[in-house]
Amino acid sequence: MAAVRIANCAGWLWDRSSGLRDALAGPVDVVTGDYLAEPTLRQLALERTKDPALGYARSFLAQFTDGVDLLVERGAKLVVDAGGLNPAGLADECRRVLAERGHALVVAHVEGDDVLGRLGEFGALEHLDDGRPLAEWGHDPGTANAYLGGWGITAALGAGADVVITGRVTDASLTTGVAAWWHGWGLEDWDALAGAVAAAHVIECGPQATGGNFSGFTEVPRVDDLGYPIAEIAADGTAVITKHDDAGGTVTTDTVTAQLLYEIQGPTYLNPDVTVDLADVVVTQEGPDRVLLSGVRGTPPSPTTKLAITAPGGFESSVSFYATGLDLEAKADLLRTHVDRITAPLDLSLLRVDRIGTPVEDPRDQWAAAQQILVTAQARDRGQVGAERFIAPLTGLFLPGYPGLYVNPLRVANPVVEYWPTLVPTGALHHEVVLADGSRVPVKDTPVRAEFRGQPPSVPAASGSSHDRATSTPIGRRAPLGLVAHGRCGDKGGNSNVGFWPRGTSDAAWNWLRAAITTDWIAEVYPGVEIERHEFPGLRAVHLVIHGILGKGASSNGRPDIAGKAVAEFLRARHVDVPEELLP
Repeated sequence: MAAVRIANCAGWLWDRSSGLRDALAGPVDVVTGDYLAEPTLRQLALERTKDPALGYARSFLAQFTDGVDLLVERGAKLVVDAGGLNPAGLADECRRVLAERGHALVVAHVEGDDVLGRLGEFGALEHLDDGRPLAEWGHDPGTANAYLGGWGITAALGAGADVVITGRVTDASLTTGVAAWWHGWGLEDWDALAGAVAAAHVIECGPQATGGNFSGFTEVPRVDDLGYPIAEIAADGTAVITKHDDAGGTVTTDTVTAQLLYEIQGPTYLNPDVTVDLADVVVTQEGPDRVLLSGVRGTPPSPTTKLAITAPGGFESSVSFYATGLDLEAKADLLRTHVDRITAPLDLSLLRVDRIGTPVEDPRDQWAAAQQILVTAQARDRGQVGAERFIAPLTGLFLPGYPGLYVNPLRVANPVVEYWPTLVPTGALHHEVVLADGSRVPVKDTPVRAEFRGQPPSVPAASGSSHDRATSTPIGRRAPLGLVAHGRCGDKGGNSNVGFWPRGTSDAAWNWLRAAITTDWIAEVYPGVEIERHEFPGLRAVHLVIHGILGKGASSNGRPDIAGKAVAEFLRARHVDVPEELLP
């Protein structure tokens, strides 16, 4: 059977509104869309408290309304996780749009991920990262959604659905469920399923596979108008990543490598339907904007799946101060004295003072002389960080503050989402497809499972001094790592993962990089944290997981860069000893 062409039209809740039409700009068999980042379900829960009919991604409904005529014209299927907390409600809304447009597409939805009312059935739940029991969390869960696999999507498509709406499934399940339906895979076609997961991981964040969030973006054509990626998945699970011919951006081994290294925890990538071994994955440029993925292997999945619990976590306010010109240290010290005095009587759960940026020497304009100092506070009680007790005293520092002080309140008592990940038995979930007539089809997940024993042991860097690591050429000079290496980072809860690979294909560059990227080098800037290091020879990449630097996770850590999106770019800007022969 021919490969299935799967395009992705969304990588998060507010991806561009033309995404569905853009994904359908050329021939495809199926379009997928991923809308559910880790904190998103809590946001949807807040919307549902105001209107019980909501709880789904309204942004998708706008995309669907905009692109449904083209979807029908192309004859393509559509599979999205935009149902959030209310997949049935979104399915009904899609049927309404179809009726208004005079189309007869069949809409089905998938249920079983929402277990908020069943938490007591799973026993003593423990935090996925630190082992804390849920009973000690101190918050009342507001959402609890398990990550389902792709077999519900396979069943829905097999039952004749043209549009499939799910709640929480893994990002990759949108694509694996489609590929399994198209090729007729069985529950134990491990290698094929694993290959589809790898392809899904590349396309799940949309334009990130065609040049978005890419350290080589200055060389990407039409980088201001990136197209959406397509995975052509063959019957054996190997896949070619591509894009529509007229779409902006590019698909290269570098853009695909970047996405493969994104948001993973090591060579073993867990999915409810298969455990994926990425250790030997290889990317090959087959032609312009065509990259082959191969070497992926699969084994039976773990008997558990991830459960994401969220709860109201209080409120957060922040004020951005600016210090300009000379005496920055003294200015920052004086501000901190004022901040400590103002916040001392407050009952805060978090207080951060982050200095962002360094003014240039002999600045040409005022803004080049400025440093941002961001003060962020969280409290369970809104009044502790409200306008009267927190914002007003801070913004009132014009007169007693340092010279040149000006401020900009950024957030005033915004709700905070607490995020708590754990594991639950996959077999305990009630995975079902609900068809257009209301009938329910139980989903048969794989009965063959194997305990997950953890990632492979952390791999030390290649040995050798800075002068003889992989080259006999003397060190040329100190230079930014990014001159010779690409990088990509991602987040999973409080952990940041970072991957590096050489710019270019020389053996010398890869051997040097293997020796240069050490856990000690990372620990210089992130001291005292656990760091795991792995190598991907097929990608010529070094991958690290840096535990805990994102606090409690993107929804509640209060960092300026909440999801650690710039960690790789920060590390690429740091200077290392680079052999002259490798420098551009």
